[in-house]
Amino acid sequence: MEIYERKILAVDDNKEILQMIETILKENGFRQIFLAEDAKAAMECFLTVQPDLVILDIMLPGEDGFSLFGRMRRKTNVPILFLSAKDEDEDRLFGLGLGADDYMTKPFLPEELVLRISAILKRTYHFLDEAEYREKSFFVGIREILPERALVRSGTEEIPLTAKELLLLEKLNQNRGRIVTFDSLCNAVWGDSYYGYENTLMVHIRHLREKIEEDPSHPRWLLTARGLGYRLEKG
Repeated sequence: MEIYERKILAVDDNKEILQMIETILKENGFRQIFLAEDAKAAMECFLTVQPDLVILDIMLPGEDGFSLFGRMRRKTNVPILFLSAKDEDEDRLFGLGLGADDYMTKPFLPEELVLRISAILKRTYHFLDEAEYREKSFFVGIREILPERALVRSGTEEIPLTAKELLLLEKLNQNRGRIVTFDSLCNAVWGDSYYGYENTLMVHIRHLREKIEEDPSHPRWLLTARGLGYRLEKG
């Protein structure tokens, strides 16, 4: 499936911004755009349509975007781009730390919105559309990683991986036993525009350790190379 067929849900309490987003996306080839002006309508549409990407405003009436993000992510690992009128590092890091795929501030350039959405869709769904070319499952200790299903399996328990966690884990596994630098990991997840995401990388590594390590506070497999990057131990 090409990215222009992917379903996009935009959530914002400003009708003009919603209409602008819809116009921008349709003019750039995206064909399935869904709109919602509040959390209730957004969740109903989310469950019915099952979008491939969500553009989510933070300041919503009744329920903020961070809370709505949590409810959506409990249902599926759909990529979510936060949209906010607040250009503050604390909010940006908080949103990205929750596991959001990107964060944009208003006002924004139409070209930037299209580029960021296209980048997220390509990163997220490449491994789904090209699964037959991907590496088979591999183990980290007693835990089996299933890239094609974005899962960590431990006994009978299956733990879902986000798109970013999967990209990080695959990059580390490709270099098993060797240090992968911060820059290389950021580039693998955010592409050429990775500058400024180093702190966010640490948040994703912490979440990843919670899923693959028996004791995340004392990791055995995903180790830090101080000042350099991270290494996934062989074994």
